[in-house]
Amino acid sequence: MGICTSKPPTETSNRYANPAKEIINSSPRNDAVKPSDTAQNPTNEDVGKKSPFFPFYSPSPAHYLFSKKTPAANGGSATSTPKRFFRRPFPPPSPAKHIRAALARRHGSVKPNGNEGGAIPEGSEAAGEEGGGRVVGLDKSFGFSKNFGGKYEIGEEVGRGHFGYTCRAKFKKGEMKGQEVAVKVIPKVKMTTAIAIEDVRREVKILRALSGHNNLVQFYDAFEDNENVYVVMELCEGGELLDRILARGGKYTEDEAKAVLVQILNVVSFCHLQGVVHRDLKPEIMKRIEILVLSLIALNEKHGHLREGVIFIFLWCLCHLTIELLDQNFLFTSKEENSPLKAIDFGLSDFVKPDARLNDIVGSAYYVAPEVLHRSYSAEADVWSIGVISYILLCGSRPFWARTESGIFRAVLKVDPSFDESPWPSLSSEAKDFVKRLLNKDPRKRMSAAQALSHPWIKNNNDAKVPLDIMIFKLMKAYMRSSALRKAALRALSKTLTLDELFYLKEQYALLVPNKNGTISFDNIKAALTKNATDAMKESHVLEFLASLNALQYRRMDFEEFCAASLSVHQLEALERWEQHACCAYELFESDGNRAIVIEELASELGVSPSVPVHAVLHDWIRHTDGKLSFLGFVKLLHGVSSRSLAKSQ
Repeated sequence: MGICTSKPPTETSNRYANPAKEIINSSPRNDAVKPSDTAQNPTNEDVGKKSPFFPFYSPSPAHYLFSKKTPAANGGSATSTPKRFFRRPFPPPSPAKHIRAALARRHGSVKPNGNEGGAIPEGSEAAGEEGGGRVVGLDKSFGFSKNFGGKYEIGEEVGRGHFGYTCRAKFKKGEMKGQEVAVKVIPKVKMTTAIAIEDVRREVKILRALSGHNNLVQFYDAFEDNENVYVVMELCEGGELLDRILARGGKYTEDEAKAVLVQILNVVSFCHLQGVVHRDLKPEIMKRIEILVLSLIALNEKHGHLREGVIFIFLWCLCHLTIELLDQNFLFTSKEENSPLKAIDFGLSDFVKPDARLNDIVGSAYYVAPEVLHRSYSAEADVWSIGVISYILLCGSRPFWARTESGIFRAVLKVDPSFDESPWPSLSSEAKDFVKRLLNKDPRKRMSAAQALSHPWIKNNNDAKVPLDIMIFKLMKAYMRSSALRKAALRALSKTLTLDELFYLKEQYALLVPNKNGTISFDNIKAALTKNATDAMKESHVLEFLASLNALQYRRMDFEEFCAASLSVHQLEALERWEQHACCAYELFESDGNRAIVIEELASELGVSPSVPVHAVLHDWIRHTDGKLSFLGFVKLLHGVSSRSLAKSQ
């Protein structure tokens, strides 16, 4: 079930292998509910009830065993689809269909006769046409050094995955002679598609380009021969996060969760600044959970309700498997209590320009962001995944769950996570606000990874240092291109910010190292980016993005204007106190900035296309009494406008 990028459960868990992330799909199943229940108005009600065996809510399929509303009880056999009554002639299209087809094409899992399980025939047929299927004569030469055996002595295997395995190795000579490393061995025979080959090539490029961060695994070199690719990295022997969770009795306190999340946010914010999107922040254990759940459901359908003792064993396993987080993508360096957590796997990562969007679908159903399903996303998708991880760390259950892939995707798109069930009422309000701001379905309203490190719940942690945020430069670019009227409105809004909201902006301003007179210019921004640059910045063209801020070469910006240029109106709008912010800002704007303006002049300031009927669209923006901007016009002006958005509002 799902698009979890996981490994077969029969193999030893691999901490480094799996560079191209094979997508393992279970047999397709139909939702045994009406579209009006799931597709039209999905709720968390159909994904779980409070377990009789555990003190807190865990949205698992086990509730189905205790419910009287089984498929058989609803008028059908255990294996048949219950009778449905549709509001429309046909059920709504499955959001999983095109996603599974795309993933099948990516990894060459398409069968010649059509499909894997009969769910996506047309997607499978299209696979060969789009170049995603197996291609004869693939170029599997990477240009890596071929002297692996001369430099390293390979040792015992420590992990195995679907696409390769990991071994210990030692340097044979040189200053590092005898030092142990980890070697990811990827057989070329497993690279069955051009995309899979490119995934391996890009992972090595990213590992080579990213350097200098405490929470990134150290990359040594990459080699190849006729049979394998060898990726040599730092050996992390501290084990996975699950081991430490279980050592604490399977429970994470808020302080323990903060310590883990700070490290994850640090490395993710660093990657985003370099123009790298991880795209796979999730637990590999999810596939084992799915297999366990499907086995339980199959047994129940075949033999009726299982004995309570057997159910308890399954639920116990499910509970402990659910909390196994980040065991594939993150490992502890050593066994020491304060050992750093390091990101080791970039098999699905990619470079992205600051203003660009990605459209290929990768990742896991439980952790995928809504915009990924819409095939238009950027670095904000990683922050959503961290939000899901945060939710699980704090309460032990997933925020989105359903019995099928389509159900999971619909929940991600439509359902709001629950914060009412135990243990959420006993957790701090700051912790809940932190998770909610990461799990906002609108990526524009979601915090960035750097902003999350300045959140009141996190910032008091000793290791929480706010890094330079690439989002600041995107907002500054939009500000520099705004009209004088919008700049005045943004300055008024910036004066309403609270101390907590100003904390992040003060940290960012300090990282730009202002001049002696307290102002910044283009040179400050360029110096700050250059100081934090790695080779990855060249691939993602981050430094080229600076050209959009060239206007600062001829002027300076003080902190007050920086706040106006760098605040996110969409993020403020997501706060409960947004209305108060807007009203106070409008009062300030009225006293200093608002002026009489005719519709044609307003349209000119906004850069509205002549094809837009401005009188029909902008008449509510201006007060009829004095010709000044109305409150509605002020709020819309803050968000920024375009001819396209104005055309939609007609």
